[in-house]
Amino acid sequence: MKIRNIKINGFGKLENREIDLGNHVNLVYGKNEAGKTTFLKFIPSMFFGISKNKKGKDIADFDKYTPWGSDEFSGKISYELDNGDVYDVFRDFKKKSPVIYNASKDDISKQFNIDKTTGSEFFYEQTGIDEGLWTSTSLVEQQEVVLDNKTQNILTQKISNLLSTGNDNVSYQKSLDSLDKKLKEEVGTERTVGRPINNVNQRIKELTEKKEMLEEYSYKKEELEARRIELKEKQDKQLVKVDLIREIKEIKEDEELEQEKIKAKSDLKLGYEEKIKELQKGLEFTEEIEEKGKINVFSMLILLTLIIINIVVNVISIDPVVDYIVISITASYLLIRLILFMRSRTISKRVDSRNLSKIDRTKREIEINKEYKLKIDEETKQLMSSLGNKTKTTYGLLKHRYAVLEHDIESLVNMNFEQIKRKLEEEKNKCDSISLQLSGLGIEEKNIISYLDKKASYEEGLAASLEEKEELLRLENIFLLARESLENAYEKMKNEITPKFTKDLSSLVEEVSRFKIQKC
Repeated sequence: MKIRNIKINGFGKLENREIDLGNHVNLVYGKNEAGKTTFLKFIPSMFFGISKNKKGKDIADFDKYTPWGSDEFSGKISYELDNGDVYDVFRDFKKKSPVIYNASKDDISKQFNIDKTTGSEFFYEQTGIDEGLWTSTSLVEQQEVVLDNKTQNILTQKISNLLSTGNDNVSYQKSLDSLDKKLKEEVGTERTVGRPINNVNQRIKELTEKKEMLEEYSYKKEELEARRIELKEKQDKQLVKVDLIREIKEIKEDEELEQEKIKAKSDLKLGYEEKIKELQKGLEFTEEIEEKGKINVFSMLILLTLIIINIVVNVISIDPVVDYIVISITASYLLIRLILFMRSRTISKRVDSRNLSKIDRTKREIEINKEYKLKIDEETKQLMSSLGNKTKTTYGLLKHRYAVLEHDIESLVNMNFEQIKRKLEEEKNKCDSISLQLSGLGIEEKNIISYLDKKASYEEGLAASLEEKEELLRLENIFLLARESLENAYEKMKNEITPKFTKDLSSLVEEVSRFKIQKC
């Protein structure tokens, strides 16, 4: 590359200066403080811009070279690359990036990358020379003719590239930069933002936090499952108890029916007993009437005897007193019997003329009723015995079938029908309460499952992200291994070329023999 023309509109103390450079070595001379150093600084400033940062100096280059007596702080430079391409660069130093023209005077500024800090990187993209390399090689200020190790390495790299590839732009540093760029773009580092490794780390962090937030729902589900099992067992026991009470209630209902039958039999027996008593009473009355009838016949015989005696006495007696006594006794007896006869007649009228034959019928009826009563007694005993045996057998089966509730059976059997009914309703209400609790657990479980589904989704995403990170770390290792191999190869080459470069550097200066002298 060679510079063809330099035009300074305003830069430090230099104003309106234009210099055409020849094809060989150009010598610019002038008195002290004439602006030679300013002129040298102008050239890289056109290519790389001028820094507003002090960089350890007392004053920044931008402030140092800003003209005092003019607002014009700009210039233009024309140069030709080794491939023959010619470019003109105009730069206003107050702006970050210059305007670049090709040989056809077309503005091609947008074809080059723009760095946020340094502006357009056109010169580096065209030549592979950055500001550091330019300053170390092309620009040597007073008492700075000694090259440090870093500069020697840079030059060695360039020469090594030239020897090995024939192109100094195919450089070790450029390869390293390319690897670093690739590493940064395709992987990233802990200090980068928005790169794959940073994104995946952020994603892993977020998914881990979300997963941990939902971790409690796993424990809640376990607690819920334990509670559900506990309630289900309780419900099963309660249902068994309800079935038991329902069976006992049915048994009690059967017992009630049997007891009603027994009571009906007892009432019927009582009816027969009352009927027997009534018949026996009637029989006694009829027998009494019959007996009284017999007494009346006997009394009539006595009366007849008294009358005969009375007649005999009256015939044969001569004592009026005796007659009087006999007649008095006969008359008294006759009066008494008359009264009794009248009463007997009254009672007799009430009694059917067939009473005498009815006694046998009454006795027969009493016997029949006694037979019925005995039959009812037997049936009642059979019912009671059957009920007792059935109850005993049924409760025995219940105790066998519901062995776990044997204690409850004992107390339930002793309850009456109404108590059993109330107990059944009470236990059924307990079942309903457990069912409601299980239903509530079901709703809660659905909510927990929805959260666990999210947790599973986060776990899947986390596994995928961890796998992605592992792949990125593998890729990073590949880049680092390639970088290490490149550094080792370069170090080996540097150790072979640098001594020769240092030895032969002075001989190269001898080739600089012809000068084009211009006054600064």
